[in-house]
Amino acid sequence: MAKTPENVRNLLETMWEKASARAAEEAGDLADLIQAEGQNHSVAPWDWRYYSEKVRAARFDLDDAELKPYLQLDQLILAAFDTANRLFGVGFVEQKAAKAYHPDARVFEILDAKGARQAAFIADYFARPSKRSGAWMSGFQEQHRLANDQGGEGQTPIILNVMNFAKAPPGEPVLITMDDARTLFHEFGHALHGMLSDVTYPSISGTSVSRDFVELPSQLYEHWLTVPEVLQRFALHHETGEAIPEALLQKMKAARTFNKGFSNVEFTASALVDMAFHALTPEEAADVDPMAFQASVLADIGMPEEIVMRHATPHFAHVFSGDGYSAGYYSYMWSGVLDADAFQAFEEAGDAFDEATAEKLHRYVYSSGGSMDAEAAYLAFRGKLPSPDALLRKENLA
Repeated sequence: MAKTPENVRNLLETMWEKASARAAEEAGDLADLIQAEGQNHSVAPWDWRYYSEKVRAARFDLDDAELKPYLQLDQLILAAFDTANRLFGVGFVEQKAAKAYHPDARVFEILDAKGARQAAFIADYFARPSKRSGAWMSGFQEQHRLANDQGGEGQTPIILNVMNFAKAPPGEPVLITMDDARTLFHEFGHALHGMLSDVTYPSISGTSVSRDFVELPSQLYEHWLTVPEVLQRFALHHETGEAIPEALLQKMKAARTFNKGFSNVEFTASALVDMAFHALTPEEAADVDPMAFQASVLADIGMPEEIVMRHATPHFAHVFSGDGYSAGYYSYMWSGVLDADAFQAFEEAGDAFDEATAEKLHRYVYSSGGSMDAEAAYLAFRGKLPSPDALLRKENLA
């Protein structure tokens, strides 16, 4: 969707300028805390998370331990399902008699707004020794409308979400962190992209879209997790059943943009190094010293001494283990521009579940797959192309 490397660099450099300035302010706050505690060392990368958590706790009076009792996995699964129902009219029926590939995996039948079967969804949420780490969406078969082997037409998508939450002891609820809850909504956004697909050909089904567009449905879906009415309905204390208090919601909201200079610097540095590596000619790449080249790029952009790349080159499997995200790590930020602007459409409508806006989102983003150019699809939904402004505001960097 970005079309040219120059468009990518323009976005990354815009973010770098804003984020590095904010990170310098954040580093100053950490240095003040270190001095106040009677220490005389400067802020080093290995200090950042320790001291920034102290600053966050003091500034916002917020401890993740306060939130966790309200974040029951089963309730948040229901929240993700209910959000999809309110936005897109889809229903979810668990098929407990269905046998999946592992006893932990749950199988759901997905129904469209008319009650007809639209997809199958497999939810595999718990860690086990045979499973690789991380969280992802995948599929066993994609949607299409071609003739099938049984003489009928079309194919029902079978979509999979995989995560690695820790099981609770028998009889106790599984409690997760707010970051885990965002991951659940994120991957379910990808799953909806596969399950709501409505195209003719399998080659353009579901998530078969531009790499810098594919994260829009997932990152956008995260926004509904923090809609107050969603949290107040589903974030219930596991012992008392009481809804999450308004005061705690306000503290969460206030803390939401904390440390954004740091997080955007570590991401943008990785994206800029990724682009620089993949801009090398084959001859240049043949003789490159990866760590020396990485150091050169970081020096050119003025990488703060207090922060390191989110993914240093030797373990940057996201872009070096295959062609999927090669020169494409920027796409999370590109999609971030889109998702910030897209959710703003609901804010402008005055309702996070505005029916007319949701219908266009369904038609042009979640169900159109690769049948439309990504830019045309976004224009059809939003009526305009986004600028980085919405993302900068979301990240409190404007």
